[in-house]
Amino acid sequence: LIFAVFIFTGLFSCNVIPKGKNTGKPLRIVVSKMHGKHTYSKWLHNQDSTLILINAYPLGVDSALKTAANVDGILITGGEDVFPGYYGRAADTVNCGKINRYRDSLEMALINYAVKNKIPLIGVCRGEQIINVTLGGSLIVDIPTEIGTEIKHSSKNWKLQWHEVDIVPNTLMAKLTGVKKGKVSSSHHQCIDKTGKGLKISAYAPDSVPEAIEWISAKGKGFLMATQWHPEHMDFNNPLSYAMVKAFLKKAKEYRKTRTSKR
Repeated sequence: LIFAVFIFTGLFSCNVIPKGKNTGKPLRIVVSKMHGKHTYSKWLHNQDSTLILINAYPLGVDSALKTAANVDGILITGGEDVFPGYYGRAADTVNCGKINRYRDSLEMALINYAVKNKIPLIGVCRGEQIINVTLGGSLIVDIPTEIGTEIKHSSKNWKLQWHEVDIVPNTLMAKLTGVKKGKVSSSHHQCIDKTGKGLKISAYAPDSVPEAIEWISAKGKGFLMATQWHPEHMDFNNPLSYAMVKAFLKKAKEYRKTRTSKR
């Protein structure tokens, strides 16, 4: 009977809990959509092996928002293209790859909830794009046809897709990483066009394609950073991989104190 209950719980649990000793007060992080190879969980757990990760995707929007009320941070992951109708370019859907309108709705709801409640928020690739769109920004629907850049931004094999980025001076990204430039794993055919309300670009590819965003001013707001590149695919000792997540988890710990103190 105990074995049957264990199997049932494992099948329907949305949590990814690492092996090893639990501190008793692990941070709880919502991940908008977990990926099969668990690259995001490895990236997060490299900084804190006790994290409890909650996959929002199978929960539905309402349940995901109820869950978000009791977490310490939110990660919006990579994936399908954002529906261009959200920024007035529905006719350009023909130039998109796969689109997932349910995921758009789920992530937009989580982003709005995070911003409103000052929950620490980070995004990767699509995550950067949909954060920007949710906050009123727009995207270049297809880089090759609209920009014609010489930098190759996408490939069928992401392991082979690397390019340089330049970090904008005097940004949080520059402060956290301590570097002026670096090589990143970045695979995408869309990018930010107009920045969303309150956002600024903190890194560019050599062809001026935006590669990272953050708040213009974080005063009165929760932590927010996002990259077009994939830090979870990179060497975890690289500052362009670990700096954002390290800062995110630090802010998540601070946020947990305020969240629990209100109870």
